[in-house]
Amino acid sequence: MNTDIIEGNWKVLKGEVQKKWGKLTNDHLDQVEGSRTKLSGLIQKNYGLATDVADKQIAEWEAEREKAEKSP
Repeated sequence: MNTDIIEGNWKVLKGEVQKKWGKLTNDHLDQVEGSRTKLSGLIQKNYGLATDVADKQIAEWEAEREKAEKSP
């Protein structure tokens, strides 16, 4: 998923992000403001993950969303 898409659709995506990463609060998600880098940092901090692991989880989530959007 393109970074611009995350930023542009952040209000819609916040709920999906919270379902995927339940430890992230609304306050956390407000701080992210659609920034993939900030989202990765919060996932790392709240889940104790390395940067590459958090980035991989985000990429997998993005791929799942794109696949779901293309399915009828």
